[in-house]
Amino acid sequence: MKEYIKLIEDRIAAFNFGDQPVELYEPIRYILSLGGKRLRPVFTLMACELVDDQYEKAVFPALAVEVFHNFTLLHDDIMDNAPIRRGMKTVHEKWNPNIAILSGDVMLIRAYDLFLKTDDVDIKAILTKFNKCASEVCEGQQYDMNFESRATVSEAEYLNMIKLKTAALLGFAIELGAVIGGANESICRQLYEFGINIGLGFQLKDDLLDAYADTEKFGKQIGGDIISNKKTYLLIKALELANEQTKTNLKYWLQKKEFNPEEKVKAVLEIYDKLGIKQLSEAKINTYFDQGLKILDSINVDMRKKEPIKELTLKLINREK
Repeated sequence: MKEYIKLIEDRIAAFNFGDQPVELYEPIRYILSLGGKRLRPVFTLMACELVDDQYEKAVFPALAVEVFHNFTLLHDDIMDNAPIRRGMKTVHEKWNPNIAILSGDVMLIRAYDLFLKTDDVDIKAILTKFNKCASEVCEGQQYDMNFESRATVSEAEYLNMIKLKTAALLGFAIELGAVIGGANESICRQLYEFGINIGLGFQLKDDLLDAYADTEKFGKQIGGDIISNKKTYLLIKALELANEQTKTNLKYWLQKKEFNPEEKVKAVLEIYDKLGIKQLSEAKINTYFDQGLKILDSINVDMRKKEPIKELTLKLINREK
């Protein structure tokens, strides 16, 4: 894991995204320097090594996935008017929204440049899969924004949204590594489905941690989703399961324009606790991770070569931030 991350960090630092004008390229280096889990490129390298020991051949496309992911974060932060990313100012706050938009555009172009550095593969097939994935990420973001102005969102709608916005890229990143490693179509498809299930579990875990994580371990404010009335799995299930009195209490906080944030978070969490929302969320998370691990176990590859991917997946299940 450390070897993969060091390789990714070194290559990101060495890659020339451009020099002039400084205002265009410095924000790119800035957002990529903020770190993050590097989850997607690590999975790309692991999936490649699963079927081919020469995982280094997947480095450039793995970087392309990471650059694309950060491009989406940069633009998402503008749409969400988010002031902080990974504990630091977001690009549009540090510079301005116009610079953030244009720098993000260049990041998408550089992602394609990195894909084109991939040797001995059908680059047209890879870019076709990537374009489909990129479109799905945008569709998921649009659904997420649509949900902000809707009174109700169903569980099925929410799960479809996070499948597009979050899981699709993880599924693509893992399938990408397998394709570059020369895996057959069946293995590639299985790894894609593994990634989709892990991605769904990952986002649902994020929802849960936002409400229930240890503040010191989580590294950011607890209850941000509650404060902003974000329609997460937790809120959707609470509205679905609450009786009339409890639903009235919950809607009181959802409709209140002026409030003490700590008071609102405390009140909503009390409602969640009363309805057993944390336990329902944990069960849903485990369902997706279990399904993902089941798919991984069924793949016709030496079990020992699956261990790094399985170990990383278990860390995602048990993470506290």
